Amino acid sequence: MVSLPSRLSELSRRDRLILYYLVGLALLVCLYTITYNVAMARLEGVDQSIFASFEFIVQTMTTTGYGQDSGIWSHPLMFLFVVLAQISGIGIGFFTLRLIIIPLFTGAEVDLDSRLTPKEDHVIVCEYRRDSAVLLDELEELGIDYVLISSDEAGAKSLSDEGYAAIHGSPQDATAFERASIDTARAVITDAGDANVNTILTVRSVRSDVDIIALTDDSDMRSVLLETGADSVLSPHGVLGHRLAEKAVSSFSSELTDTIDLGADMEVAEIPVAQGSQLLGTRIRNSNVRERTGANIIGAWIDGELQLPPDPDAIIRPNTVLLVSGSHEAMEALSEFTRPARGVRSHDRIVLAGQGEVGQAARSVVDESGIESITIDIEDGDDIDVVGDAGSKETLREAGVETADAIIIGLPDDSTALLTTVLARSLNANIEILARVSDTDATRKALSAGADYVLSVPRVSARMVARELRGEDVLAPASQIRIVRVSAEPLAGTTLADSGIYEETGCRVIAVEDGEGPSGRIDPHRQFTGDERITIVGSDESIQRFRKHFDVSPTEPGA
Repeated sequence: MVSLPSRLSELSRRDRLILYYLVGLALLVCLYTITYNVAMARLEGVDQSIFASFEFIVQTMTTTGYGQDSGIWSHPLMFLFVVLAQISGIGIGFFTLRLIIIPLFTGAEVDLDSRLTPKEDHVIVCEYRRDSAVLLDELEELGIDYVLISSDEAGAKSLSDEGYAAIHGSPQDATAFERASIDTARAVITDAGDANVNTILTVRSVRSDVDIIALTDDSDMRSVLLETGADSVLSPHGVLGHRLAEKAVSSFSSELTDTIDLGADMEVAEIPVAQGSQLLGTRIRNSNVRERTGANIIGAWIDGELQLPPDPDAIIRPNTVLLVSGSHEAMEALSEFTRPARGVRSHDRIVLAGQGEVGQAARSVVDESGIESITIDIEDGDDIDVVGDAGSKETLREAGVETADAIIIGLPDDSTALLTTVLARSLNANIEILARVSDTDATRKALSAGADYVLSVPRVSARMVARELRGEDVLAPASQIRIVRVSAEPLAGTTLADSGIYEETGCRVIAVEDGEGPSGRIDPHRQFTGDERITIVGSDESIQRFRKHFDVSPTEPGA
């Protein structure tokens, strides 16, 4: 049975706002009805049915008249109550018109600026091109107020109708920033592509001391943007490309380079179970991972869903990604345990489909490892081995996918990336497929298509921005899961067993750090003093639920 909160989470932000409004209106009418019924009996001596009082309230609030009760009031409190009902009815009528009626007519002129609440210490987001809703939801969960400026009028209106603080305007126009209250803003985020320089100069002309965070898909622009006036420059595509390549390279050697160091000889890693691995087809309880390697399985992506902790009876299938913890030696032993037997491989070769920012970042990691790489791109270039569409079997065959060990798909179009995933799997059942997607919803599709490891550009971007704005201790921004280190102050006086962290949020505590340093050996009955820092793992949604439920602020990195 689906719970009410689950059903509400499936509704759009606008639909939820309308639902809350209608429920609130119904409660207000009920309150007025009961109050009027009691007042008539005690102040006027008129004993009438609750339905007659309900009729009167509806008549008054809709300004249609008063019927049989008109002129029978004599007590001053009755007149005051009737006036209150009249005024609130008029106010609700205008609010209904604004919230429900006007947005139903898309041709109606709507002043988006008038929908903004007063802003202070907020963030101004310009032309965000990586699924705005993902970032804006992240900011809301962090408790950071914002205004989004978009030159796409239809897009700005759609976001505003969904309940986001968005206005239409050009980030190259100083008046747009004035409308967004830049005088009281804490930072400006610009993701305007080629117009980033123009946007930065516009911001500096309006206010010289505001922090500017620039996002770019071209890492070569970093120095230019910094010289122009940006305080920091983020390149999500480059980070994502490095992560995908590190995953691919790690499968060729027992020496892991993509683990997350928690300190005190404890690491966490995401390890995809490769095609041909001896773990395929076994249940997690029968995998003997701890006995054979010393590592602990603390979670797993199975069929596109994150299980924390994993179901002991869950069967490890192709594209399962294990989330494990332990010493570095244990991680390397498990990596060797999960990869296929060497006899399955014909060559040590990685195919790189797409040579944009993601592909180039991935190639730099692969080239440094000394592993042979074959590059595919639709346009010819000095470093392109195969010119052609990666979404065709002929091109993939020419690149040697049939005998390659891995393929990194860094294509900008999700449809082509999904097609390439399916074709690569059909040509080589044992190839490891690592992919980037531009749409968050495409992650599950890519896993269903046969990908072993998938990273979403909007998720990685939002994590990097969150870390920059709040100093959130994100230990691995480019990862299928989210690992953060937070203060245990809200848990002071309770134990992990009694905290309800997993039950309420879906997150899992994987390390507790006190004066003696971090430890992965967690006593569920140890009482928190509030001075500790805990490391938690979960999906982006579960981490957001954790913050909201426990009102936790991120700790400063290195604090």
